[in-house]
Amino acid sequence: MYTLKKSLGQHFLKDEQVIGKIIAALKEEPFVSLLEVGPGAGALTKHLALLPGIEFKAVELDLEKVDYLLKKFPLMKDKIIHESFLDIGKPFETPFTVIGNFPYNISTQILFKILEWKEDVPCVIGMFQKEVAQRAASLAGSKVYGVLSALVQAFYDVEYLFDVGNECFDPPPKVQSGVIRLKRRKVRLEVKSDRAYRVLVKTAFNQRRKTMRNAVKSLFPPEILREDIFSKRAEALGINELAALTFKMS
Repeated sequence: MYTLKKSLGQHFLKDEQVIGKIIAALKEEPFVSLLEVGPGAGALTKHLALLPGIEFKAVELDLEKVDYLLKKFPLMKDKIIHESFLDIGKPFETPFTVIGNFPYNISTQILFKILEWKEDVPCVIGMFQKEVAQRAASLAGSKVYGVLSALVQAFYDVEYLFDVGNECFDPPPKVQSGVIRLKRRKVRLEVKSDRAYRVLVKTAFNQRRKTMRNAVKSLFPPEILREDIFSKRAEALGINELAALTFKMS
């Protein structure tokens, strides 16, 4: 048996129908290497570890869960990385898909870590707190469109797949959940540089109630700031508009 640790945000998926939908979504995109983040008690692992012809690894911080998984699934020997996902190096030399019921307390950080590996991660299937899932998938003009949306969508097409009720977990979390899929964009967003885009997005949304003219005035020459687009707020600008602005930065 095992214990559930609130400090690690452990809410284990138990609904077999939801598990089946996640596995089905995973199989829609081809892959040869697969990393599961936070396998916990193995609700997804019991299916993932048996996928034929796949190099599979799982990363789990909780030693108790590592021991539990090794006892329950002996074939996981040498396939579990006992570290925090946020601290590991790239787990495969070849491109790999990422899947998981992500710990909600670090789920945004997980997405930012995946962005560091964007050249090697063509697809992500993830369970998130519903609010985070919606933010990742939201478009310009939405109240929840922000830094996460603009940074993730610069490199991935994000699809909100389905809601998951809190009764599907043990113990039930106090929040609703959602599953999203990230698929790397086929056409790369043209930016001055990834760093310039990241700086612009974070600066613009850091003062999202202000117009762009006031929020990002430190990043542009005065004559550029006179353009009409700077009368808008950041939440009104889609990723293509933000990307185009990077070429006008000082």
